[in-house]
Amino acid sequence: MHITEAAIRLNRVTLVMILIVVLGGWVTLKRLPQDEDPGFIVRVAMVTTYFPGASPERVEQLVTDRLEKVIQEISQLDYVESESRAGISIIYVNMEEKYKAMRPIWDELRRKVDKEIRNLPEGVIGPFVNDDFGDVFGQVLALTGEGYSYRELKHVADEVRDELLRIEDVAKVDIVGAQKEQVFLEFNSARLARYGISPLMLKQVLSQRNIITPGGALESGQERINLEPTGNFEAVAEILDTVISVPGRKEVVYLKDLVTVTRGYKDPASSKMHFNGSPALALAISMSKGGDIIRLGKSVEAFKERLERLYPIGVELHHLARQPERVHKSVSNFLSNLMQSIAIVCLVMLVSLGLRTGLLVASLIPVTILMAFLVMGFFGIGIDQVSLAALLISLGILVDNAIVMSESIMTQVREGQSVAEASVNSAKELARPLLTASLTTSFAFLPIYMAKSSTGEYTAPLFKVVTITLVSSWVLALTMIPLFCVWFLKVTPEGGEAAYDTPFYRRYRGVLRGCLSHRWLFVATMCLAFVVAMYGFRYVPKRFMPDSDRSIITATVETPPGSDIAHTEAMVTRIESFITDNVMAKEGGEGVVNWGSFIGKGAPRYIISYRPDPPESSFAYMLINTTSFDAVAEVVAKLQRFCDEKLPEVRASVSRLSVGPPVNHPVAVRISGKSEKKLFELVDGLKSRLRQEPGIREVGDDWGRRTRKLVVRVHQERARRAGITSRDIAISLQGSLSGIQVGQYRENDELIPIVVRSVAADRNDLKKLEGLRVYSITTGRSVPLSQVAEMETAWQNGKIIRRDRLRTVEVYADLYDGFNAMAINGKISRWLAEQSRSWDLGYRYDVAGEAEKSAKANQAIADELPIAAMLIMLLLVLQFNSLRRTMLLICIVPLGLIGVTVGLLVAQSYFGFMTLLGVVALSGIVINNANVLLDRIRIEIDENGLEPADAVVVAAQRRLRPILLTTLTTAGGLLPLWVGGGPLFEPMAVSIIFGLIFATVITLGMVPVLYALFFRVRV
Repeated sequence: MHITEAAIRLNRVTLVMILIVVLGGWVTLKRLPQDEDPGFIVRVAMVTTYFPGASPERVEQLVTDRLEKVIQEISQLDYVESESRAGISIIYVNMEEKYKAMRPIWDELRRKVDKEIRNLPEGVIGPFVNDDFGDVFGQVLALTGEGYSYRELKHVADEVRDELLRIEDVAKVDIVGAQKEQVFLEFNSARLARYGISPLMLKQVLSQRNIITPGGALESGQERINLEPTGNFEAVAEILDTVISVPGRKEVVYLKDLVTVTRGYKDPASSKMHFNGSPALALAISMSKGGDIIRLGKSVEAFKERLERLYPIGVELHHLARQPERVHKSVSNFLSNLMQSIAIVCLVMLVSLGLRTGLLVASLIPVTILMAFLVMGFFGIGIDQVSLAALLISLGILVDNAIVMSESIMTQVREGQSVAEASVNSAKELARPLLTASLTTSFAFLPIYMAKSSTGEYTAPLFKVVTITLVSSWVLALTMIPLFCVWFLKVTPEGGEAAYDTPFYRRYRGVLRGCLSHRWLFVATMCLAFVVAMYGFRYVPKRFMPDSDRSIITATVETPPGSDIAHTEAMVTRIESFITDNVMAKEGGEGVVNWGSFIGKGAPRYIISYRPDPPESSFAYMLINTTSFDAVAEVVAKLQRFCDEKLPEVRASVSRLSVGPPVNHPVAVRISGKSEKKLFELVDGLKSRLRQEPGIREVGDDWGRRTRKLVVRVHQERARRAGITSRDIAISLQGSLSGIQVGQYRENDELIPIVVRSVAADRNDLKKLEGLRVYSITTGRSVPLSQVAEMETAWQNGKIIRRDRLRTVEVYADLYDGFNAMAINGKISRWLAEQSRSWDLGYRYDVAGEAEKSAKANQAIADELPIAAMLIMLLLVLQFNSLRRTMLLICIVPLGLIGVTVGLLVAQSYFGFMTLLGVVALSGIVINNANVLLDRIRIEIDENGLEPADAVVVAAQRRLRPILLTTLTTAGGLLPLWVGGGPLFEPMAVSIIFGLIFATVITLGMVPVLYALFFRVRV
């Protein structure tokens, strides 16, 4: 029994199944996890190693290079990037994007790195492998407290963090901007020299005094008593009462006679955080896997309101990054677009088919959508803007199944059959062609799903949801639509061809016969139109991904390499003052709502497309929230202008958020080579060429400027005579200037370092450096530094960056608004190709930035296209058992680009990755329409016995209304996506809408003409 016949006979069962689908889909919709984006796997780990006191060159040679060698043994590795700075090595390990199970890979990375530790030099701290680099902290709360110290704020933050971790769906909470407490013992060098005491001796004395060591136990009768010797510092004041023996004398001296003690924070700070210009801490909240972001947002908001009632006035929590709000807004907008699309499609049905038939066909839409939600829940596909966009794309296509089925039923009823017989016969006739058409459209999206790239992963729900929706539509078109036709369809039997004897159909037949009579002229015209469109395509702007339409601005602030964090903070403070005075939103107006400044390192990964910057004292990142997207452009322009004009020594970049996988700079080129001198000659040449391009705002490179250092050149002979070693000099310098940790002060559950250093007057005065006392570890004697060493000023690289173990400089350019990065990349690529012919062996370049991401994403799809093409060809050959029909369908696919080019130019849009997806979708729709038309021609010839020339015209006129309705419904359904889908989905909607309009001409004109040519049909 055919499925349609069973659905009609067992009509009560069919009705119950439909109700189950509707109710199940509605319940599943309420439970589906919601997110702003589908996301992608971050296949990057960070290996950090500290080598205190080492120059960037030494870090590169002794740490970075050795670790890179063992990391490169990992077979899944894509490439390795490293950054060697003074005292620190940071290595980014990037895995190939075809791998999804990352845990075994990260475990292997750890084993490789741990195995190499024994070969690293003495004094190295680490390496530390961070494979949680991809954790997203969708909610960031800023904690402020007027009049509160960092210590008091940290105490509040710890309490808040503990409570947040108890909330369902919270996986991790990081505290950002906390200042580490230290107890400072500051000495005067002259006073220590008078007693012959060195900082190292202080360390030895304090470590022996400040202990937590058991004293054993004794038995007293039946009781065993533990002995606990005192010595652990219970208060900071106790440190000063430490007794120190004077070397070479019998006298002792109290520590308070040698040093002053203060309790403060690590100096200089490693990082700081501001909120609206005031010192603050940030609490970054990460959601557990599979959690509900909307539910989490409500829980956090309720918790925030409760805390504000409990804590005293002055302690406040502020939303800095608020993903749940963005997700709710984004999903609500898309659901609204979906409802509008459904309304437009239903309206088209009612106007075109009449009330009864229109309602019958339109009933397929909500049931199919709900059935799709039900299946999405079964496969764990959530609601986000990509999956909802897939539903919008499918909306117009899925109606075609109902239109074709109802048209066939009505036609056969007019010819005298009963509705039940016509329904079963139509289903038997159309089941295979409609399934083939649905699957060919679905397989057109298959390369996106199979693409081994983060961008492909980001858009993978398109294939899943389109497939689910179209297959659901096909099932319902064979069951629900025939059943409803039996119940509700009223058609008066009449002559089979009477319905087509109208002025509209007569006009179409005349035009079609004219095209068939002048087939070569028509084909030549279409080919000429295609050539003109391809010529016009060069005027379509090219862009990989657009800027986001969120009301968020980001700013990166870079002071000269080597700058103290206090200087960077001062520059950020000036920018914050400008924001407060000039771009803050007034009551009821547009502008900045609030902002957070992360000084000394990047912000937490608040969206998946942002890659946090590593710790660096000369770097700051600002996250700025505005009232709406309308305010973004003006605020960006004002802030950028202020930074350029008032802070010339600062490299500041103010921009909107980007969409999709991260791209640091729109225009970027990597140049790699061995010799640093030759490398920078090539870099300088490229910078000069970039500055000649219009639209370039700023040109720079990721190495930055060189930094100054003081080389203490030790005279070994003099040092030996004085009983001083190089180690004595290094430790004395460190103890006097940066300070050395001599112990820990324990307070409750906190361990606070005790640091010995010289007084500020000695350690911050370069003139006093030569007179600094150098102590012998063995004898305790001291001599002035100038007696055993000389000071020299030298310059060094602020950092050394490598890629795959080759020194690599990335030259980048930021653009003014309105200029196209892809066009500039194309010009620079051609210039580099010509210049590189004369480069020495061992030097190479790679285009990076937006062009690299675009090429990677497009290539990942292109690599999978043959599989999709073969599957589509196999489906078509299976249906027609004809190679000529299959080749005919393939020939018409490129012609859809005529409409795409026209649409992008008319709408002043751009061609990017999402536009490419629109072209792929369009190809499936074109094949879908043409496929059913060719099958109709076959039926007219094989089953109805018409001559080929008549069969072509009859089949075309029978498919005319369904194809026009499909075009109208698809275009109408995508109108909300064009108008309200934002910059990400607008070009995709434009390409499908205009492409489909032209594809309709192709299907109704070109397919019959090509059929006549391929099969030598005489008209």
